[in-house]
Amino acid sequence: DLPQCSFLFALAAVDSVLCLWSTAAPTVRIVHSGQTCNVEEERYSERVYTIREGETLELQCLVTGHPRPQVRWTKTAGGASDRPGDSSLHNETLKIEKITRHQGGRYYCKAENGLGSPAIRSIRVDVYYLDDPVITVHQSVGESKEHFYFERTVFLRCVASSNPPVLYTWRRGREALSQGSDSGVEIYEPFFTQGETKILKLKNLRPQDYADYTCSASVRSVCGIPDKNAHFSLSNRTAPPSIKLQVDEPLVVNPGETVTLVCVASGGDPPPTLTWLRPGGEELPKRSVLKGGTLTIPAVTVEDGGAYSCMAANNVGNPAKKSATVLVRGLRKGRFWITPDPYHNDDHIQIGREVKISCQVEATPPEELQFDWLKNGRPLRSSERMVITHGDGEAAPGTTHLDIIDLKFTDFGTYTCASSLRSGGSPEISIDVNISSTTVPPELTVPRGRSHLIVQEGDTVDLQCLVSGKPKPIILWSRVEESGSAAAAPLLMPDGSLQTESYDGVLRIHNVSRDMSGTYRCQTSQYNGFNVKPREALIQLVVQFPPVVEPVYTEVRQALGRAFSLTCRLLRAHPARLLRYEWKLGSRLLTVGQFSDQKDDTNYQVRALNREGYGEYTCDITNEAGAGRCTFLVTGKAYPPEFYYDTYSALWQNRPRVYGFKLQWTQMEPNAVDRILAYRLGLRQMGQTRWWEQEIPMEGNIQKGELLTHNLTELVKPESYLVRLTPITRYGEGDATERVITYSGEFQCGFEDEAVCLFSQDKTDEFDWTRHSAATRDTKYTPNTGPSTDRTGSKQGFYMYIETSRPRQDGDKARLLSPTFNMNSKGGNSPAYCFAFFYHMYGKHIGALNVYLRQKGQTVTDESVWSLTGNQGDRWRQAKVNIHPTTAFQMVMEGVRGAGIEGDIAIDDVTIEEGECKDPPPNNLRSIAPPPSPHIWQLCVTLSLALICRQR
Repeated sequence: DLPQCSFLFALAAVDSVLCLWSTAAPTVRIVHSGQTCNVEEERYSERVYTIREGETLELQCLVTGHPRPQVRWTKTAGGASDRPGDSSLHNETLKIEKITRHQGGRYYCKAENGLGSPAIRSIRVDVYYLDDPVITVHQSVGESKEHFYFERTVFLRCVASSNPPVLYTWRRGREALSQGSDSGVEIYEPFFTQGETKILKLKNLRPQDYADYTCSASVRSVCGIPDKNAHFSLSNRTAPPSIKLQVDEPLVVNPGETVTLVCVASGGDPPPTLTWLRPGGEELPKRSVLKGGTLTIPAVTVEDGGAYSCMAANNVGNPAKKSATVLVRGLRKGRFWITPDPYHNDDHIQIGREVKISCQVEATPPEELQFDWLKNGRPLRSSERMVITHGDGEAAPGTTHLDIIDLKFTDFGTYTCASSLRSGGSPEISIDVNISSTTVPPELTVPRGRSHLIVQEGDTVDLQCLVSGKPKPIILWSRVEESGSAAAAPLLMPDGSLQTESYDGVLRIHNVSRDMSGTYRCQTSQYNGFNVKPREALIQLVVQFPPVVEPVYTEVRQALGRAFSLTCRLLRAHPARLLRYEWKLGSRLLTVGQFSDQKDDTNYQVRALNREGYGEYTCDITNEAGAGRCTFLVTGKAYPPEFYYDTYSALWQNRPRVYGFKLQWTQMEPNAVDRILAYRLGLRQMGQTRWWEQEIPMEGNIQKGELLTHNLTELVKPESYLVRLTPITRYGEGDATERVITYSGEFQCGFEDEAVCLFSQDKTDEFDWTRHSAATRDTKYTPNTGPSTDRTGSKQGFYMYIETSRPRQDGDKARLLSPTFNMNSKGGNSPAYCFAFFYHMYGKHIGALNVYLRQKGQTVTDESVWSLTGNQGDRWRQAKVNIHPTTAFQMVMEGVRGAGIEGDIAIDDVTIEEGECKDPPPNNLRSIAPPPSPHIWQLCVTLSLALICRQR
């Protein structure tokens, strides 16, 4: 069995449980690993990440904090989210492959774990690109009516979209042109397009101006973007485009025919490019074929009718454009209406009075539309009593009227309005209208008992209006705004329209919902009926629905013996009267009751929870339409543990082929349920199916935020493991949580935390190294020395440096000692390790940076392994060196002050990794040969607290 956790603020030996207190608000840092061109800082607070268009953006959000913060990427500019940035994953990596210019902008990484304020960091992504330049040629406006290029001033404009701003240069043939190099040439940039265009002005063309011109666009090779060129050959034939259309205007065709529109260039040098367009950016018909200036549309339809434009461009002057109209013959939307004698206040047709029959059809082309009137199948001609007119000013185009003056009994019959196109090509439309003693205007009523309908949500309901009269008009259904409601968007019909037509007076609504409650209006249409004041009626629809309650489902975790209360809240219901509630535990009835008008919730009290009290509690609130249910699962299951990811030096090695891992966690809400008796630890090697399990007993109560530790040993290098941790109470097993442990054979330190990875200052030197961040740099710092960012390019990141200002003297030393790495001899060869770090040595008074291997055998020895002196420029560089220690050792970083104050030296991102260095930088690296008596040693980091690296 494992020892129990019985003390705080100390570290236990291997294979033990450790207790600490640990909750921490989140911190966040953004690092990059994609195809960046550069990372720089602006105004101390904004990181700028530069990348070439088409490459891969990869940003990683590194977080600390416990419980483990949730991470989310968001973007402020461009698209809402150019990748699925809403996923909340630990150390989320934002990756955009083939990034485009529109995906540039500021990206935010937000981390939160419920403690303190969320941690937010941002980085601005600047996407660099350079499009191909385009040369356009123009003549001065005042002279444009003359022959285009005969003794005239000409402008060559070069334009290229880019980021950063483009630099233009001009050449005539092989001759480079610049301002002042030729009196006949001026080069300038318009102030309103600074950095976007470059104009070459040729004043009063000379023979030598007829030449080949080249515009070179450059962004000075940033991000490796090459220069791009555009060429134009200027001659006395250069001219803007002109075109001719070889097509009738308008072109009238029948449906199904093939339409061919031909556009030819009648002028222009260079030869212009021809293309066909539709107005407003509308796409050409999908069946169309475009070849040069010829557009062919097979099997044309009515929808294909409209305007088509041919455009010609050759980058000289303005593009030429001409349009043609295609009219596809067709008749649509035939309708009629009957108008009683307008001089009498009577909607009925009566003998001796006037009656007008109107007929309307939409026709293309409208001038080909013709009407014929028939009575009882026989042609009807206009006369004194039967007046036929076409398209008067008041009616819409395509309208004909038959006025019957002094209606007689013999005029009763069936009148037919027949519409057709003179050239054929489309079927005619005929409309029959019956005029008789039974032709009467409409009346609209609602069947008895159907003006106020009450239905259940989800039902199908028919709203019906009875229409009498002859002919029967179309019925229009709409919704009526509630009186007193604010002027909002009009209410839509169930099908989403503002108005619905019905030919039988019935509006059927399937699967009716509560938002369909309200007043509906049925109204007669003017068309296909009498042209009289519309008749209308109203129907009130009431949709009943079951109570809506909360919470629909919730889990309640409780310990035995405790009192607690369950509350079910009513949000809305219709009807909201005579509401009843019923509480159950499983199938056992607990209590019933009725809501009062003042209450909108019901409670159930448990005074002391016993084992029989665990289970599913339900509360049903009912009305006439049904029931709404709250469900509470009362359980004694413990909440899941929360793994602690910020353990310092969690991994160690205690034999050549195995390693150990310090597993740490806290317990979520430990006091919500009974005391946790033990944890079940499960361990499975990745890629295998077999689990190894053991129990970790616990004594005493675990407090919220208490950090627990269990050391895992005998893990096989370099395998990864899935770890599962399950809390156990007297109720049983709680919720488990899992994490993956990955082997890493290296020590890393970026000096980001105040503990500086347990590096320490040498007490025997003259002064100390200082942990520093450029974001907090003193305004009185010494210029011309020291770094402006950490190694990653961040002003917020930390590094260690020596401050060489007064009172420091020439030759003063500051030594920084790494943690001790213990070696336990077993015989054999000494393994090699790669010691690497980044250094910054900028300033005219730079002294020296020395690195020593300090071995702690029977005597302590310091051995120089790396040294560099003098100014190395304002940049971070990496050094790597192979070491072969034979006993416990430390790395000593020694900074030596030079002759003056401009001698700050900085280091960052120190690593020690198993194996020889790969691709070590060439400058001033020295490898120390292995000792003559080789042994096998194991490496582990000795923490200055109480972590012991034991020999196995």
